[in-house]
Amino acid sequence: MSKLPAVLVIDVQQSFLHAPYWREDDVPAFRENLVKLLDAAAARGWPIVRILHIEDDGHFSVASGLVRPMDWVPGAHDVVFHKHVHNAFTDTGLQAWLKARGIERVIVSGIRSEQCCETTARVASDLGFAVDYVTEATLTFPMIHAGSGTRYDAQDIKQRTELVLDGRFARIRTVDDVLADH
Repeated sequence: MSKLPAVLVIDVQQSFLHAPYWREDDVPAFRENLVKLLDAAAARGWPIVRILHIEDDGHFSVASGLVRPMDWVPGAHDVVFHKHVHNAFTDTGLQAWLKARGIERVIVSGIRSEQCCETTARVASDLGFAVDYVTEATLTFPMIHAGSGTRYDAQDIKQRTELVLDGRFARIRTVDDVLADH
């Protein structure tokens, strides 16, 4: 079995730039952390897996021309999967691709922390993969609770995601932690 982890880069795509909730305030730190992770992964020969989300219409549709990596994402990658659901496994062939290479650990990064990234971490864990969830290499946006009207900022959402994943579905890691481990 391979001791190399695979880095999952989930939904870091142009589509988000056209979403009504898109905000730039957390993007510089996210970009810096994700680029650091991907550059180090490429230098170490870790497989890099791009996952792009597709919907039937709107800015996530293939016809929009926006289902492509954000311009600043490093070009190195080993494979691209397109998904139509929240997690990166159900309809993509990702599990078979990882298993064929003997990969047992995945590093989760991307957009949105509490949605596609968290869901992918949970499914990966349930499928038997060890999961490193690199919160600082994920991005999300403020949300308003439909029932109470309470507003949750991105940091609140990321902390909640860490709370529910840590020790159950994933190890919560920084980029430096992940790089020091391997």
